[in-house]
This record gives sequence, C-alpha cells and structure tokens, in this order.
Amino acid sequence: MAEAKAAGGDAGAGGGGGGEPLDTVEDPDLKIILLGDSAVGKSKLIERYLMDEYNPRQLSTFALTLFRKEVKLDGEETSSVVDFWDTAGQEAFNRMHPSYYYRAHCCILMFDVTRKITYQHLTDWYKELREYCEGIPVVLVANKIDVDYNVTRKEFKFASKHDLPFFFVSAADGTNVVKVFQSAVQEARRFKASGGDMLADMLDLLGGKTAPKEEAKREDEKK
Repeated sequence: MAEAKAAGGDAGAGGGGGGEPLDTVEDPDLKIILLGDSAVGKSKLIERYLMDEYNPRQLSTFALTLFRKEVKLDGEETSSVVDFWDTAGQEAFNRMHPSYYYRAHCCILMFDVTRKITYQHLTDWYKELREYCEGIPVVLVANKIDVDYNVTRKEFKFASKHDLPFFFVSAADGTNVVKVFQSAVQEARRFKASGGDMLADMLDLLGGKTAPKEEAKREDEKK
C-alpha cells in the first residue's frame, strides 16, 4: 500500500498549511528525493509508479509532497517503508529548501528530452545536491521519450561523466518506470547499509558544516 502526504506551508512555494506537522510522521526505512526542473514529469513519474494506491493527506511546514510506500523487491521476503519526496513547485525558485535533502538515501534526477534547457540545468541541480548530500547515490532519468523514441539512440554524457545509472523513461506510457524506482530503492539500501547516512551526520558535526535541518530552521526564523 502507499499513501501521499501533500505539504504546503511556510517554505518554498508555500501554500495553505493547516495539516499534519511533518515531524509527527513516523520515520521511514528509506528516503528518496526527486530533483529536476519544473514540468519534467517528477510528479507524473511517482503517480505512474504508485498508480491508484495512495490517498492524499496534508502536512504543514514544508512545500512538498511525500509519497509513502512499502516496497518489496523481487526475490525478497521483507519490505521497506520508503518515502518518495516530490518538490511540489519549490524548483520554480531554482533552489530547494535545505530540509528537502535531510537524511536522503538516494536521488532521482530528471530531465525532459523535449526541452534541452532541462538537461543543461542538471549540472546546477547536481551541484546543489552535493552541497547537502555529498555521497548519496543518484539515478538519472530522461523522461518523455514517448514523444520521439529515436531520442533513445542519443548519448547523454552527464550520466557517464558522473558514473550514474541512467534510464530512458516515459511516465505517460510506463516505459521503465518500475525499473527506475527499483534501482533507486536498491541504491538507497546499499547506501544506508554502508552507514552512509550516519557518516553524513558525523561530517556535519565534525566538519562544522551546517546540517540541512538546522539551516532550514535558521531560514524559517528569518521570515
């Protein structure tokens, strides 16, 4: 089963609020975030993956949509509770709220094959991601291939440059959608099993780097 928890409030794009506070939600086993320009298909990709399994609930404080799902990969007996975080319009400001990155285990980074500018902006998103999550795995997704399947013959060097798993996807017809999320969950599990999230917390404390959660609090206090 899966459910979506839509948040609109104090940060980013903002919105109504009045929902369940984010810190009252039970922690998941894994957190996977989506990044990319507006209208590249991030929300459609998640909805295609979940289909009709979720019911929306409101969260306050941050402008985001959190989709929670119990995921069991092929050949496994146990499932993991995974939160998939969608930007809910924050990317329109060209920068995400720092809390969006907090304790993330994997990132699905997307561009739209029909709009070259969204591919060019990958560098900016990747740079911002590494400011807060230096070591988490990233899965690169080229969406909207259903517009012209010949695009799958092209080479996109961003993936090879950064040694990223790469998928041609159509959120419209479902091509490779499940494979993307299975890959992201596998990568997230490996990262967590290696102690990656604990190492990130230690580096924040020892290196004097402001943790995303603390920086988010400071940003909110300025408003």
